[in-house]
Amino acid sequence: MNRFPRLLSFITGAAAAGALLTTSACSGEGGSVSQTGGAGRGRGGDPTVPVTVAQVVQKQMPIEIRVIGAVEAYSVVSVHAQITGQLTDVNFKEGEDVSKDQLLFALDRRPLEAALMQAQANLQRDIAQTTNAKAVAQRYADLAGRGIATTEQVETSRSSAVALEATVEADRAAVENAKVQLQYATITSPIAGRTGALMVHEGNLVRAQDAAPLVVINQVAPIYVSFAIPESRLAELKHFLALGTLAVEAQPPNDEAVSSRGHITFVDNNVDQTTGTIRIKATFTNEDRRLWPGQFVNVIVALTKDLTAVVVPTAAVQVGQQGQYTYVVKPDHSVEYRAVVVERTAGLETVIKSGLKASETVVTDGHLRLVAGSRVSIKGEESQVAP
Repeated sequence: MNRFPRLLSFITGAAAAGALLTTSACSGEGGSVSQTGGAGRGRGGDPTVPVTVAQVVQKQMPIEIRVIGAVEAYSVVSVHAQITGQLTDVNFKEGEDVSKDQLLFALDRRPLEAALMQAQANLQRDIAQTTNAKAVAQRYADLAGRGIATTEQVETSRSSAVALEATVEADRAAVENAKVQLQYATITSPIAGRTGALMVHEGNLVRAQDAAPLVVINQVAPIYVSFAIPESRLAELKHFLALGTLAVEAQPPNDEAVSSRGHITFVDNNVDQTTGTIRIKATFTNEDRRLWPGQFVNVIVALTKDLTAVVVPTAAVQVGQQGQYTYVVKPDHSVEYRAVVVERTAGLETVIKSGLKASETVVTDGHLRLVAGSRVSIKGEESQVAP
């Protein structure tokens, strides 16, 4: 009899415990859903993707050739000594500008002055001997007319006079040569330009056969910029060059100043078959000495202008497995995947050949989170493209 109350008590307790577990389980499941739902509203309550956009515009754009070029001196002169002698004077500092005909070097003049004096003395001596020989020849001719001198004596005297006249001409040439050699003792600059490192200093003996120059002078104003363009653009370049002078801009890297401006003055007569390019030279006045020989520069050749170019910021064009594309924002703020064909790029702007039209809106930032059909919220509008 005592068993039944215990069993009833056990069953009642078990039922209460089961009801408690069931309630706890339901309560726990409800709490989980509530948390998930709360989290979903926090992150996904706004299903749009924030992006930055820009408008496609139609405007005037230059048609250009952009390459890397190298600056070359307009003229390069290696100054050598033309005679052998001791260097007695250097009249410039290495690395400074010199003008044309400015005195650069002076060599010891004394041996050359002595050689000139000797040549002049020889000339005076032979002139005197020639004068005497002519007088003797004339006397023999007079005596022969009177039958006193023989024909042989007359011819001999005339030959001596003629030989001495030739000697006088040789002496005159020797005098001129001595004067030229004396002029070589003074070395002047043949061009206006910038001097390089001084190779020989005062007191050294220089020789006419020395391979190393005394100094190298580069003419830097005006100056050349040499560059190569692809063979495929040669016909285009020649077409616009025939219409008039083509302007060229050159800008050193990391230089934010206004580009130096010049014009094309040389097109090579041969295409380099190893590279498929042709060499071009442009001339710049370079009065500000901004361009320097040996320097690499960014070169822009302005050919003409496209008056109806369709332009977007370069950041709007992406590259995928199917090629280049962009996302176009439709009026309902959904995006459309649009394949495009790029005609050319000019810095921060890209000219579109096909795939877009003016007044459409494209995404410039936020592409990685987009797929076709995504809805977007616009953070701001880019201003890379100027109307």
